[in-house]
Amino acid sequence: MLLLGIILLIVGLVTGISILWTIGIILVVIGAVLWILGSMGHAVAGRRHYW
Repeated sequence: MLLLGIILLIVGLVTGISILWTIGIILVVIGAVLWILGSMGHAVAGRRHYW
């Protein structure tokens, strides 16, 4: 999810499509939160780790 968000940010920046930029920011934030929670050992969506 984090990687997809970064890709959408880059595509949105290059093409000038603002909706891709917005979705990319949202996905980066959600991916970072899931990554932090997973690395702290919290179960995320029933999983002990999140890649």
